[in-house]
Amino acid sequence: MPTTSMRSINDFRASSSTLSGAPSLTMSKPSLNNSKASLTHSRQSLNESNREDRPPTREELISEFLDKAKFYTSLCLGTTAILSVFAFLFLIPFVVDPAISTIVADYDPIPVTCVVTDHTYAEGMRNCTWSSCREGCTTAAIRCHQLLVNYTKIAFHEWHKHPRDLDSIEWDVMDTKFLVNTEGCGYPPRVNCTEFANQYGYAHVGEPFPCYYSRAYPEIVVARYSWDDNLKHLILSLIIPNVLFAVSIGVLSYWYCPCCDKACHKSPRVYAEKYPTKENKLLCRSDDEEDELDY
Repeated sequence: MPTTSMRSINDFRASSSTLSGAPSLTMSKPSLNNSKASLTHSRQSLNESNREDRPPTREELISEFLDKAKFYTSLCLGTTAILSVFAFLFLIPFVVDPAISTIVADYDPIPVTCVVTDHTYAEGMRNCTWSSCREGCTTAAIRCHQLLVNYTKIAFHEWHKHPRDLDSIEWDVMDTKFLVNTEGCGYPPRVNCTEFANQYGYAHVGEPFPCYYSRAYPEIVVARYSWDDNLKHLILSLIIPNVLFAVSIGVLSYWYCPCCDKACHKSPRVYAEKYPTKENKLLCRSDDEEDELDY
């Protein structure tokens, strides 16, 4: 009995010592995790230092250059798109609208013979209700030259070869307004009203000169007209801003719009897998025929 009791006492002491040692093991786990984290951090810092010490590779240099080129190209394309919009809005009243008005007026491309019958120089907005020439198409005329002409449909080159007496001519239209161009206005140096008045008015009243009349509106007579120049300016003012805007927006959308990128790189297999192939259709037909024969 005493031997048995001694053994039980020893077993109890061993178990108690084991239980007392268990917390020490649990307390050592956080320290192990901390050591692992510090080791990982030291490895990362070592890798970063090695990356900083070693020179960049050729692929890294090319990738960095392409990123910079894409950024500056995107900046230029965005600026181009914005400027194209403003340029087109600016060209509408100054180029597009006069060009369309000129086309609608349908001027005779062969110059006819005109004669100035009256030249009036006026000042003040009340007196300048209309003007043969105005420098600036968006401001009201304070000083104006008003020229009236008679014209005949005799071509000027024929008149120049065979001059005729002005008193014996039957004028097609008399005392109509004479304009420098379709709009009657413009901007220097293309339009200079002082030179216009010196060329056609004052001392040149009663002298024949070439002019262009409108076949759609016979009462409109202009001093300058060119079908080729008018069409060229209209096409350029419509195409250049719109093409620049479309190209800029298209490239930017392709680079930065995820939907456009997916649409451009979409695989055709997505659509092909929706429908059975010819081989599958033939197999299905053969199976149906066999089932009918068996039946």
